Amino acid sequence: MNRSLITSLTNPLIKKARSLRQHKARAETRLFIVEGLHHVGEALEAGWEIESILYSPDVLTSDFGRDLISRVTPAPQPVSAQVMESLADKDNPQGILAVVHQKQTRLDDLDSVRIGAAVVSPQDPGNIGTILRTLDAVGADALFLLDGGVDPYHPTSVRASMGTIFWKPIVQTSFDEFMDWSRRGGYQRIATSAHANKNYHELKPNTPWILVLGSEQKGLSMEQIKACDVSISLPMRGRASSLNLAVAAGILLYQFATV
Repeated sequence: MNRSLITSLTNPLIKKARSLRQHKARAETRLFIVEGLHHVGEALEAGWEIESILYSPDVLTSDFGRDLISRVTPAPQPVSAQVMESLADKDNPQGILAVVHQKQTRLDDLDSVRIGAAVVSPQDPGNIGTILRTLDAVGADALFLLDGGVDPYHPTSVRASMGTIFWKPIVQTSFDEFMDWSRRGGYQRIATSAHANKNYHELKPNTPWILVLGSEQKGLSMEQIKACDVSISLPMRGRASSLNLAVAAGILLYQFATV
């Protein structure tokens, strides 16, 4: 069934989609925005529950995009270019956006996790998306977000993940609950600290293992480091005192996942 074109910026569906750029609306509705052809395609292929798909016939001109919307049921909702621009998070939108249901994965839902990464109270959504992308690249299995922090369904996190958010489980839990679960599962917990005595080159992890990182500002506390099995550091030879969180995670995940 063909749907009529939405041209009003105050249409209830448009207002709802726009509200999902705010954490409060995402928390209340358990929905989030997915923008762009690649990301919407990954959400569909991974079988996530889609609330609605909006597209602009004037903007979505690629053959892949038109084929995509022709195969989706229920039929996507066409909107004007102006409406799509009001929803897009960046210049030159690709003309397609989906409203998707979030997934709430619990520790006990996980199965066959061999390699993972955990971050305590991360603050930058771009880092979370980038770490997910790296986890996928090295063949790791899950991401743990501990003691709050940024919403993994923030639009910036979704975009930075390049679609991997739909394929890698994310567990949001407390540090203590994570430690209890990982201890029962026999995981080696590898803490990261600028003050660790062991250089990352010196460690060959025991599988299964989980890399544990602190927040961008504070890192891990001494208590959190001591709760892990081993702590390692990355050498800093220049004036910078630390690396970006996602960069550090990328170096360590590639180092440990390929040894």
